[in-house]
Amino acid sequence: MKRTHGWRAAILMVGLAWSLGAMADGRIFTRDGLAIGGTDPVAYFTEGRPVAGSPKHQLEWHEATWQFASAEHRDRFQADPETYAPQYGGWCAWAAARGEAASTVPEAWKIVDDKLYLNYSRFIQWRWERDIPGHIEAADSHWPNIFAP
Repeated sequence: MKRTHGWRAAILMVGLAWSLGAMADGRIFTRDGLAIGGTDPVAYFTEGRPVAGSPKHQLEWHEATWQFASAEHRDRFQADPETYAPQYGGWCAWAAARGEAASTVPEAWKIVDDKLYLNYSRFIQWRWERDIPGHIEAADSHWPNIFAP
């Protein structure tokens, strides 16, 4: 993992403390054992907003528990999880562009080219949106190595 300073280091440490599930190219961000804090990833695409998932409609994928607002959303995710799962394991897209890991909030999100991106806060999302293509390119190159020893 790369060295960070100041507030970025604090964000990184909080994010790492909350991380539980491993993926081949990084880690899925979880809160209380739930991927993206229990927010339904399919709802971002179907309802255009974050919606809380329910324990009644959940499944395990990549060693994380994913919750959904309905059985229909769960089934859609199960049929094609890569379509609905957030990029960078649900970690902050702006931080990933900087080669770092940071937690996210459900309200700071954007779908770009049919992919879901989450950010640490709405302010950080605003910063990320100032150069979405450049940040995605940088994050894509950094992501495989962010959690490397």
